[in-house]
Amino acid sequence: MDPFDPQFRHHLTHLTRRTFLGQSARGIGGIALGALLAQDRVSAAAASTRAPGMAALPHFAPKAKRVLCLFQSGGLSHVDLFDDKPMLHRHAGLEIPASIKGNQRLTGMTSNQSAYPVVPPLRPGKRCGAHGTWISDLLPNLQTIADDICLVKSLHTEAINHDPAITYLNTGNQLPGYASMGAWASYGLGSENQNLPAFIAMVSQGTGKNPGQPIFSRLWGSGFLPASHQGVGLRPGANPVLYLNNPPGVDRAQRRAMLDDLAALNHARAAELGDPETVARIDAYEMAFRMQTSVPELTDIRGESAETLEAYGPEVHKPGTYAANCLLARRLLERNVRFVQLFHRGWDQHIAIARQLPNQCRDIDQPTAALIKDLKQRGLLADTLVLFATEFGRTVFSQGKLGDPGMGRDHHGRAFTVWLAGGGIRGGMEYGATDDFCYNITENPVHLRDLHATVLHCLGIDHARFTHKFRGLNVRLTGVEEAHVVKAILA
Repeated sequence: MDPFDPQFRHHLTHLTRRTFLGQSARGIGGIALGALLAQDRVSAAAASTRAPGMAALPHFAPKAKRVLCLFQSGGLSHVDLFDDKPMLHRHAGLEIPASIKGNQRLTGMTSNQSAYPVVPPLRPGKRCGAHGTWISDLLPNLQTIADDICLVKSLHTEAINHDPAITYLNTGNQLPGYASMGAWASYGLGSENQNLPAFIAMVSQGTGKNPGQPIFSRLWGSGFLPASHQGVGLRPGANPVLYLNNPPGVDRAQRRAMLDDLAALNHARAAELGDPETVARIDAYEMAFRMQTSVPELTDIRGESAETLEAYGPEVHKPGTYAANCLLARRLLERNVRFVQLFHRGWDQHIAIARQLPNQCRDIDQPTAALIKDLKQRGLLADTLVLFATEFGRTVFSQGKLGDPGMGRDHHGRAFTVWLAGGGIRGGMEYGATDDFCYNITENPVHLRDLHATVLHCLGIDHARFTHKFRGLNVRLTGVEEAHVVKAILA
């Protein structure tokens, strides 16, 4: 092309270095754009029932079609809730043996303590289900679903502080900027519901530590993946999704006409620069248009039976509570939303654990058990993978003076407990074990990478082959180090 041609010069003025490097192979983008342009703009909103993912996925027949992650933010105490040992009671109040504590890195909140006395679980518990899984009496409703869940008691992480630990579990990396689990699922498998996003997140504040650890929207972000795969935050109140409603004086027909004109401009811009984010913007506008009708229907729970509402507990009627979000999660899953994630803050019991922990357990006990039973009764649990997770556990020794009302427990990433249920998982079992002080792993360690690999496996994805090119690397949710599917817990 003539370098003095005005059209060529105009093109160069709009061609940034990032665009040039990122779009050097524009042929594929042109094919994708042509496919988009071939669709009728008006009928595109409802013509398809599925937004496709990657053509090669799933790699094999999945056991789970969708995922529900119940993330307990702040560091749930495995010692108090799931991992009681006789030695804790015999050694109560005595210094934790040096052979057990070793040279583990501690946070600044306990590293200068003069003593590290052992504190047994705050409440007794009982052996539950056919397997005899120990669950604290602080969770009486969870005790009733012991046969449906698999406790992994040997999870471990290198992260010692909240933000890197929360980021690690949710994105596979301690550094911000990486794609979240839900974004990976959306990117790989697409959506089975054209009227709702493939990935939806909700946040609630517990009655334990208040305020709890901050939850940033990047935890459900798409990172380096296309922006259309980022999670959508669902908020309580009259506007569950910000900026979704039409402004005063604009009706639905006018909105449709405006979006058609805007789409034409964005298509022209995409054809000029080949920027995939422009195409993602078109998709976002179209999804928002469809959500104007689907979201109000989703959040209207008046059609739920009195028995169902009672099962989730009294707070189910308070928008934004964990109980209300659990009910919405079930409604999203039955509408085939690919990945639903609930973040519940308040588990960071550094102080006053004797008061804070029971409160926090009351928040989640009844709604969580009701959700599992509800999914099972509706036939959804069989192909829904449920992950009840936290960023790390708590120390078996006290933070602060033993017996003081302000006593708590510090962070502990060397060994902690999560549980899974549903699609692809064997219920009524435990996997992994800790020592007599719930401090070190003695059997079947499971790293966060292994947990991520197992979640993907249940969705029919081989984590080693599921990659995205970023900064010259084939990036995976499971990172660059070795990861293993935990096959022993698979059904």
